Amino acid sequence: MHFDPAIAAQASFTRARNSGELGDDLEQAQEAEAIFSSSAGDEAREAYFTLVALGERRPDAVALQEFLIYITWQQVTEETIAAHFQRGAELCDRYLGRLAPGHDAMQADQIRDLRRSFRAGLGQGEDDDAGYDEDVLKGGD
Repeated sequence: MHFDPAIAAQASFTRARNSGELGDDLEQAQEAEAIFSSSAGDEAREAYFTLVALGERRPDAVALQEFLIYITWQQVTEETIAAHFQRGAELCDRYLGRLAPGHDAMQADQIRDLRRSFRAGLGQGEDDDAGYDEDVLKGGD
């Protein structure tokens, strides 16, 4: 990876907060993010799951979904279990599957990088890629 997921997470959270994506969940999201960012262990884990639940209620909130992908990578580094890798891969698939024309190419590239890492952590290769690396030429092209 050629970027820091923690820094990318903060930038995405700021965009989600400032864009109004969080709506009436803003206060809860800010509280959970503050706990997640400043603590470790069970307290941070609970905050992470609170944020994931908020994201499930707002699947179309682009910056929030980016934030969740980045913090899932942070969670993987804290607790290396298959469930986090699986959740990360699913979040990436959902995000990449909803890219609209004019999307932020840098964010999409970073999410693709994380998707590869999540999948590698699950022992999955890139050969069943689902087409998310549309810019990469495949054999015979």
